Amino acid sequence: MFESLSDKLGSVLSGLSKKGRLTEQDIEDVLRAVRLALLEADVDFKVVRQFVKNIKEKAAGEDVFGSLTPGQSVVRIVQSELTAILGGQSEELVRSGSPPTIVMMVGLNGAGKTTSAAKLALKIRKETKQDVMLAACDLQRPAAIDQLVQLGKQIDIPVHHEDPAGNSPLKVAQNAIKAARASNAYWLIVDTAGRVAIDDDLMSELEELRDKIKPTETLLVLDALTGQDAVRSGGEFHSRIGVTGMILTKMDGDSRGGAALSMRSATGVPIKFIATGEKVDAFEVYHPDRLAGRILGMGDVASLIEMAEEEVDFEAAKALEKKLRKAEFDLNDLLDQFKAIKKMGSITDMMGMIPGLGRMKGKLNPADMDDSKVARIEAIILSMTAEERRNPKIINGSRRKRIADGSGTSATEVNQLMNQFTQVQKMMKRFARGGSKRGLMGMLSK
Repeated sequence: MFESLSDKLGSVLSGLSKKGRLTEQDIEDVLRAVRLALLEADVDFKVVRQFVKNIKEKAAGEDVFGSLTPGQSVVRIVQSELTAILGGQSEELVRSGSPPTIVMMVGLNGAGKTTSAAKLALKIRKETKQDVMLAACDLQRPAAIDQLVQLGKQIDIPVHHEDPAGNSPLKVAQNAIKAARASNAYWLIVDTAGRVAIDDDLMSELEELRDKIKPTETLLVLDALTGQDAVRSGGEFHSRIGVTGMILTKMDGDSRGGAALSMRSATGVPIKFIATGEKVDAFEVYHPDRLAGRILGMGDVASLIEMAEEEVDFEAAKALEKKLRKAEFDLNDLLDQFKAIKKMGSITDMMGMIPGLGRMKGKLNPADMDDSKVARIEAIILSMTAEERRNPKIINGSRRKRIADGSGTSATEVNQLMNQFTQVQKMMKRFARGGSKRGLMGMLSK
């Protein structure tokens, strides 16, 4: 996400930070480039105008021309203002004084409302360790109930649903509240009906539901790919329903990011979560400061650490450390590491979270970062016998052909993996002997 905007802002600001002295013309040139980059990213022009004005005023107020590091000072001001228009601070879900805390999901059809309800339920359970229930109150879309039930089974979260014939969303929601109380669920997430476009019938139905069930949170789900249409929809929903927060979906498909950059300033409603993929765990808390760091190529180490803490098995990591110290690292261990990385997300996404690497993504060979390349390596290893994984030295010509055929690859690719793994083993042996620095430098110099 934000690749296009990140590339443009990164190139503008990297050139600026290298300058030892700035003139007023330098600032004007940079602001012009920043303004153009934001407009091309589909950011609302009023937001862009205020953003550029704030940077100009702060740059003058801090006397960046007389600063020892004028370029870096301007970059810091840009980061601060970018964080501000993205929302400033992350905002957590508000909890009810007595359970269940009711979260009502609203939005148009196609925005990903039902999927987001399940993703949110999983996120809440992971972080709070509390019981969550889902309620299927979308009786308009035929497949909505079945979709939520299937998602509930997938994540092992109960779904309250009823036959839509002769029923109403309000009645189903009220029964769901009773069921949540009876099962001592701390949270109840209510999936509601949407429409292809905003109309009075939809809003009246949602208003009645809101007034009767009194949700603690009303979250509006918006499709980031619709750009300024999402911003307009957000304003209309908020004026009628009074939403307390927003969820932006399909952020992984939006390279420009204009909706996210405009949303808070244009609607006054905080973005609370973003969906970054189709998987049920591709769902993040929205952190404006971290997102600003990603956009400017400064990384997002905090999110990377959180992802690792959620996905990494630390007992397995300790066992791996022992094997590394004894130089016993084999292909089974390599396969385990690939699986752990895949759980954390795509390689390119993780690169964007590492300071300095975000700007390098466009300069590197995409084939070297391709997630499918990792999948092919996994297929090769999985086509080996247990003994071959433990002791790759026994793999001869006929075994290579069998492994290539079984993995849908070529003997050349199997050879490449064997050669690379031999190099890794050599490096591990150097680590085990205590010559880690020399060993690593030796590997890099080859």
